Amino acid sequence: MPDHDLQQRLDLALSAAIEAGKVTLQYFNTRSLGIETKGDGTPVTRADRMAEHAFRQIIGARYPADAVAGEEYGLCAGTSPYTWIVDPIDGTFSFIHGVPLYGTLVGLEKDGEMVAGVIHMPAINESVYAARGLGAWHRLADAEPTSARVSNIASLDQALVLTTSSDYFRKAGLLETLDVIQRQAGHNRGWSDCYASLLVATGRAEAVVEPVIHKWDVAAIQPIIEEAGGRYSDWAGVGSVESPDCLLSNGHIHEALRALLPASSIAG
Repeated sequence: MPDHDLQQRLDLALSAAIEAGKVTLQYFNTRSLGIETKGDGTPVTRADRMAEHAFRQIIGARYPADAVAGEEYGLCAGTSPYTWIVDPIDGTFSFIHGVPLYGTLVGLEKDGEMVAGVIHMPAINESVYAARGLGAWHRLADAEPTSARVSNIASLDQALVLTTSSDYFRKAGLLETLDVIQRQAGHNRGWSDCYASLLVATGRAEAVVEPVIHKWDVAAIQPIIEEAGGRYSDWAGVGSVESPDCLLSNGHIHEALRALLPASSIAG
């Protein structure tokens, strides 16, 4: 039987991501970004905060008993089994530099399991979204959504493997690992942040490898990739969004790529 409650929550996740994305567009490529540096050294803008605030208002009005966890404002506890996890601008560095490949991420967790996710790219008006048992869907602008499916490429030497930046591998002391990946993969690019995951979910790339991540970076992505027929894990092969690194793929090349990685991106 269809899960009508989950479908309704997925519909809300998509509409809330789109509305939050519209907030970011008010600041994109303007001089009113209000850029600051957070304690961890990463940038944050006025747009990040305003978009997350808008998202929290939308969810609170519809599901006031649900918890909401966001990158900018932390956790607001709830009394239901559900937690909404939002990253208002995934790819703030891209956003600051006027690159349109940034996204708004919304993940929905129920009793510790990620059950739904949305990747919305405001500047190019493209979305991919999914919920457990309801499939994964791809929408370009206002066109009717189509089924999102991973590719059938089964050989690493023919695969397109993406990562956000060599900077992250360098900071983790893993440049040699990145070099091995790039030599073994057929192709590699830096189409970064959540856009890379959207490409895997829609069959236009085969894998994404990221060291040193946070839960809000990937909470939305796990259910999307898995409902699209792919696989999500950390570098040790555990399918958890709580882990410090991630590997997502079309499934066919997952183990071949994981064999090139250490068990963790965290030293020691």
